[in-house]
Amino acid sequence: MTSSTQGISRRAFLAGLPSFSAGTTLFLFSPASALGKKKKSRPPLQPSEELAEHVESLGRQLLSTPLDESGPLTSQIQKLVMDHLEAWMAGHLPGSAPDGTPFDVRVRREMESAFSKLHYPVFGHPKVFSQPWNGGVLTGAGYTLGWSDYDRVNVIALFESREGKTRLVGIHHFVPRTDLHYAFLPAPDPTSFRFLAYGIRLGKSQPRLSAVLYEYDGQSLKSLWEKRDIYDGKLEVDKDSLVVRYLNEDEYIRELTYNRHPPRHMAVYKSTPQGLKLDSDTEIPF
Repeated sequence: MTSSTQGISRRAFLAGLPSFSAGTTLFLFSPASALGKKKKSRPPLQPSEELAEHVESLGRQLLSTPLDESGPLTSQIQKLVMDHLEAWMAGHLPGSAPDGTPFDVRVRREMESAFSKLHYPVFGHPKVFSQPWNGGVLTGAGYTLGWSDYDRVNVIALFESREGKTRLVGIHHFVPRTDLHYAFLPAPDPTSFRFLAYGIRLGKSQPRLSAVLYEYDGQSLKSLWEKRDIYDGKLEVDKDSLVVRYLNEDEYIRELTYNRHPPRHMAVYKSTPQGLKLDSDTEIPF
């Protein structure tokens, strides 16, 4: 104490201090409440933000779900994404935007917004193409939804734009456990459109290639040809042929046991009205 309070008892000193009411104390420690200010509410989410948050909520649940039990969750995500994309496509026709952005890029960005809140290891990777066909435009809007290196599902939707309108003409589920890419083969009949979907699945020693040939005939989307788990497979399109280079797994293991280089193989598939037909399968140098 200072000299002015020397000789005064503690009780007498405290008694001389101003008293504070409960209301005054609330004013000192809660100025916002005392002034009548309300806590700011969160601004309403935009539709794309609501979609992304819903997809993210379902995506979190996939982390504890095996691939063979994931159907209920992945189906909900597919419906959310495709319903949104179908509505978006109805209001956005093919062609470049005012800033020159190609249509397939705009579609991809719209799909990316749906997956924008997913957190590693959950991811959604869109794959989109847009090509003129028979006086209209066909847009393939697919994606890989994954939650590990092995737990992955693939969805491919095809849209047709014609005379100022766009409609969804088919949805297919490409091979699970792979990523997703496209390649294009000319159709024997100009009234149909064909494309290859292919992807790589990680394996114990070598990656595995899977591919499906799809055709759209103006009415429906269907698969014509399929190969799965081609050992160390690599493909390319050569005019109207599909060339696949690969290893024979048993042969590869046997030759490595004796410290020898196994041969590679090259299969050539020719396009036919029914799909793809094996034309040749030969050995090539490793």
